[in-house]
Amino acid sequence: MSESVATTEKQQQEEQPLQVRGEVKRLAAITVFIVVVTLLAALVLMAAVNPQEKYSLISPGGIAFSDFRGYEDWATVSSARQDQILKVIVANPKMITAYKAGVPVNGQVFPDGSMIVKLQWKQKKSTEAQFDVDVPDFFTQAFVMEKDSKRFPKTGGWGYAVFNYDVPTGKFTPDEKSLSDCGNACHTAVKAKDYIFHPYEMR
Repeated sequence: MSESVATTEKQQQEEQPLQVRGEVKRLAAITVFIVVVTLLAALVLMAAVNPQEKYSLISPGGIAFSDFRGYEDWATVSSARQDQILKVIVANPKMITAYKAGVPVNGQVFPDGSMIVKLQWKQKKSTEAQFDVDVPDFFTQAFVMEKDSKRFPKTGGWGYAVFNYDVPTGKFTPDEKSLSDCGNACHTAVKAKDYIFHPYEMR
């Protein structure tokens, strides 16, 4: 084998790894590009179809929905019914602890940081049950209360807000009338019970 042929073969052998590495880099760059484009498309799709982030909302009275983050998992206090509305009342752990200690029946008041949420559904007659029973139809509203004596000294230490839910859009909006629509005006009837209507039954 001549020296020139041997040199050519050696050069080809040295160039092959370089070509392979170049091809790998090119494929890696293409893969990264595809992944990035896919993720961006997914984010755009999520932004288009996901409901509004409810915890970014603030009521006209300055109460943030984010104060009640995690209420979906809070313990049930009670339930109620009004005309065609079904209500389930839940409270945060601090308020449940106070309830179990006897508040407000024992004459004590709920500590600051206590929070309660009244979840409301439009009701309908069940077409599946073998007996006459009303069941939730669609969700309509979250009525919230939080205890903060410094922030709400004029209303017994309680702040009130309403967040309405729109089924077609899947979005919550602060109720513009929540400052004057009941709130503390209704709850003064139970001032002696620290403005709380619903008792907690030990179970």
